[in-house]
Amino acid sequence: MFMKQIPSLKELKCDSTENLSNASFIHFPGSLECLKNLSVLKCSSGVYPEFFYQLSQSCHNIQSLTIKVKCEISNGLIDLISLQNNLKHLTLIIIQTSFDNQWTEIIPSLTNHSKTLIKLRIYGGENYGPLSFIADFKNLQELFLSFYYLDTFGDFKELQHVDFPHLRILKFPYGYPNHEYLIKFLERNGKNLIEFDIGDDNVYSNLAIAKFCPNLRILSTLIDDLSTLEEILINCQQLESLKVWCGNGNDFFNESELLELIAKCSPKMFYELKIYYAENVQSELLSKELESFLSSWTNRTPLSLIIINNNRYCSNSLDTKNENLRIIEKYHKLGIIKKFKILIDDDE
Repeated sequence: MFMKQIPSLKELKCDSTENLSNASFIHFPGSLECLKNLSVLKCSSGVYPEFFYQLSQSCHNIQSLTIKVKCEISNGLIDLISLQNNLKHLTLIIIQTSFDNQWTEIIPSLTNHSKTLIKLRIYGGENYGPLSFIADFKNLQELFLSFYYLDTFGDFKELQHVDFPHLRILKFPYGYPNHEYLIKFLERNGKNLIEFDIGDDNVYSNLAIAKFCPNLRILSTLIDDLSTLEEILINCQQLESLKVWCGNGNDFFNESELLELIAKCSPKMFYELKIYYAENVQSELLSKELESFLSSWTNRTPLSLIIINNNRYCSNSLDTKNENLRIIEKYHKLGIIKKFKILIDDDE
């Protein structure tokens, strides 16, 4: 009945095995016609295999596929992946803690789409698995690899000499590849990047950004050396948005020095500064230093200032001082600050 009411279903989400073991929806009137144009599927590997077999009878035009890998990947799901004609976006969310065999089973069906896939996102967490298969996806425009541990990236050695001529967005929000492999990768592919996210404070990796990524517009990096940041600001003349860690101590930027450098060296197109305050870091920025920075921004593109706190219960950023908030409000009314937001780490 519902399939008659929805003549062409575009998106389907299925994350439960409940009530699916006996479902045989392909025999319902209008089901094949309803499902043939399905373009977005979000599912769990734990869904009853017959469900995927039935989908594969008519669904061959899925362009965006998200899979939560909770258990063994069934042949039904593998067949469904293989039969797609134009898969463009793939997201894998690894829930279980031991999935090496699952990669072996699913990779052949993924590489069938090496020419069409343009966006690959893998949320691996504490899990491990091979990454060398990514070399087959030469048309990738976005690559997002979220693993907590550095040794997960051992396979990145196989990617360091691979050309990805269309790659625009590259993100390693937690763990990241060996510095040597990463630098070689950026040497080949950095010129095409417009967005790069890496939680690495290694000087050589960050200098490689300055050297090999001249067209970056958005950068998030764990960097604690002002001279290296200056190199990035001078060489990346397309940079519009920067996220850095800040606070007191040797492991973070001094806020005053950071703002002074941004005012002095940031490119003409720069308009967004994100300051991340780690746990147990206390803001030491004086109100007169904040006002000096904002007054220097008078003839520039209105600024978006984003404050990110590590802990929602313990704010330690520059906005904790009432005088700073008054100054921010003043420059917001003057149009120098376009947007001011305070976020918690999880909100990003």
